Amino acid sequence: MKAIQFTEYGGPDVLNFIDIERPVIGDQEVLVEVKAIGVNYADTARREGKYVVPTKLPFIPGAEVAGEVVAVGKDVKRLKPGMRVVSLIESGAYAQFVSVHERVLTEIPNGVEYSDAVALPLQGQTAYHILKTMGRLEKGETVLVHAAAGGVGALAVQLAKLFGAGKVIATASTEEKLLHAKNLGADYLVNYTEPGWEEKVREFTGGKGVDIALEMVGGDIFEKTFKCLAPFGRLVIFGRASGEMSTLDAAQLMRRNHSVIGFFLPQIMSQPELYQRSFTELLNFVDSGKLKLTIGGIYRLEEASLVHQLLQGRKTVGKLILTP
Repeated sequence: MKAIQFTEYGGPDVLNFIDIERPVIGDQEVLVEVKAIGVNYADTARREGKYVVPTKLPFIPGAEVAGEVVAVGKDVKRLKPGMRVVSLIESGAYAQFVSVHERVLTEIPNGVEYSDAVALPLQGQTAYHILKTMGRLEKGETVLVHAAAGGVGALAVQLAKLFGAGKVIATASTEEKLLHAKNLGADYLVNYTEPGWEEKVREFTGGKGVDIALEMVGGDIFEKTFKCLAPFGRLVIFGRASGEMSTLDAAQLMRRNHSVIGFFLPQIMSQPELYQRSFTELLNFVDSGKLKLTIGGIYRLEEASLVHQLLQGRKTVGKLILTP
């Protein structure tokens, strides 16, 4: 089969289009013929040797995969050849075939395209769980979504509404991105590059503050976001894109009954029932037209180097996808 592999860390040019043997499946594994592959910043971090866990060489990147089941191990119960499936895996998706454990595969509804399904495993599951599982969103509450035109943000704006949020306040860095967030259902818009943006957030809530804030930048953004919380407000952290440290005196949590909550997706994946239930709900939202996905481009597998350049150059809007 064909696959993309790198044998050294570096720029997009280290990605090689090669021939390798098809994977051999174990008793509880499924062989999937790959139809669509989601491209993420984690893939570029792997390629550069800067991922949060070591990347052993040689390495085939890719964590989001959708395709058709072509063979199953002898102990596989749920899945059969011919079924359409999607999954988040550790690595290996940049290939024509991949072996995946049965427990992390979810069936794709007939009305959902492979390219749409593969846009959900990482960003969709993150948006779902930072709102529902960790943020414990209740109907009528106000939600602050940073980077609302980004992969997680665009889904979080929509899901917050689907889960019953009363108001969604979206932040972004440009007018174009803010307009995109508005089209997705955001009620109020804030440009976070402008001084005093946190005061504008509080104004939109009549001075009360937000019930849930989703934060993944760190540093100054974290500290200003914390100031936006209402009494009993929850700040959910799911990243630290700036690389900057944040400081918080724990006693500050007591004054207004605030909570600061961390989120890490692999912990969700370690609970198959929770993972499957949320993934099925996300796919059904897409199937029914309630959740809109922005696809930034679909490219051939051999164009992986170009796609990495586009992603890191921030030259596209929406999910980038590879197809074998």
